[in-house]
Amino acid sequence: MVKRVFIDGESGTTGLVIANRLHDRSDLEILRLAPERRKDRAAREDALNSCDLAVLCLPDEASIEAVGMVENPAVRILDASSAYRTDTAWTFGFSEMTKGQAARISEASRVTNPGCYATGGIAVLRPLIEAGALPADAAVSLPSVSGYTGGGKSLIAAFEDETSPNYLKTGFYEYGLGFQHKHVPEIRHHSGLTKPPLFVPSVGRFPRGMLVNLPLQLWSLKSPLTGAELHRIYQDHYAVANGMKSQVRVRPLLTIEGKGAGEKIEADGLAGSDFLDIHVVWNPKTEQALVVAQFDNLGKGACGAALQNIGLMLGIPDLD
Repeated sequence: MVKRVFIDGESGTTGLVIANRLHDRSDLEILRLAPERRKDRAAREDALNSCDLAVLCLPDEASIEAVGMVENPAVRILDASSAYRTDTAWTFGFSEMTKGQAARISEASRVTNPGCYATGGIAVLRPLIEAGALPADAAVSLPSVSGYTGGGKSLIAAFEDETSPNYLKTGFYEYGLGFQHKHVPEIRHHSGLTKPPLFVPSVGRFPRGMLVNLPLQLWSLKSPLTGAELHRIYQDHYAVANGMKSQVRVRPLLTIEGKGAGEKIEADGLAGSDFLDIHVVWNPKTEQALVVAQFDNLGKGACGAALQNIGLMLGIPDLD
């Protein structure tokens, strides 16, 4: 049976990618509004209540408004904004996050797609906290970097349009320096932390890609871990928590006893991919480790996760 999908906000960065990737599916009918009708409330209400799944690629306030327009109880919603990411009435759309999460997404009528940085933060923190290896009240830092497409059309133009008065010549900058980035509550809520992490995001001069870093002083833990033990926690977690077509991979342990001058993890190394790779880097001499979530901010950080959730919600196992 052909399922009907309406993408509200199809003209935005995330909406366009999702629409393009669903375009040739014979098992889906994509409901579309002409450009001049996309802000027509009556037209949107009709589309929102005529589909099997509404995918909302809108700012927070517009998403809340769209959810309020849905009166048909049969319509399921996948929301890509940050409006509902800590709302317990909604199911969090990170299928590999914990055991049974993929099944919960499959059964849910309301699913909130994770934020990009939050996906990486939760991916590196939740396995440690669930395993009891990292205390829930630990002092956590998450230095991170993203490609500029994560900022949407305005930031893309600022990096790419040299004629724009807002053009940026910088190659890299940090922001969110008040430590209250919108992804912090989401990371805390879904990782299991009781205190907010010190999250320092940044943007680099590359379109797509992302690194979320978790530095660990292994010697400071109540039950100190070796790098091999740390790595095994991630292997075990993602072996049992995987749902349909898992997008999370745990890479081989990288043990560095010297200076490690030749090793590197590239921020755009998974650009164009839906995978999220977990790297565990360990120096036994210093008793320190670095856990890195490497992924594409528009892949597993947005559209890739959304496609995975659409597949789960509509029962289409080969959706990619």
